Amino acid sequence: MINKINKLPESEFIKVFANIFENATWVAEELYKQKPFRHFEELSSKMLNIFEMASKEKKLKVLNDHPDLGGKTKISSLTEDSQKEQKNAGLDQCTKEEFDEFKKLNEDYKKFGFPFILAVKGKNKIEILNAFRKRINSEPKSEFEEAIKQVKKIASMRLENLNSKNI
Repeated sequence: MINKINKLPESEFIKVFANIFENATWVAEELYKQKPFRHFEELSSKMLNIFEMASKEKKLKVLNDHPDLGGKTKISSLTEDSQKEQKNAGLDQCTKEEFDEFKKLNEDYKKFGFPFILAVKGKNKIEILNAFRKRINSEPKSEFEEAIKQVKKIASMRLENLNSKNI
């Protein structure tokens, strides 16, 4: 599989990896410059490192490209990855009360300057709400660090999923 990835033309490579970090084509473009990769783990490590070494402004842009969780945004308007992740967590099946709470939490959370981010794979809507309720009271610096950690966790899961598909 890694040979196939190493042989991809730049446009195809970027298309495959552009949404590992939500709408962050720049990460995929930088990763392309680091080819060839010996194995998928090396590719993954380098991709995560590109994000880790990015400026605070670039990281903040990635955070802000994430959709609200449990928002009334049409699931179909989300990126394909976000759509699957939110649907699998049951966020498209919220009761009116749950939806209203998500809406209020999403609005209140904006005080941090970015949306609430949580790797939702393997979690249900109640676990997500509980995490939201807890983190809404965090200090801005620690919440920024937690959001970065969650973005990297999401990216790692997306990379694992890609690897298992044998693109």
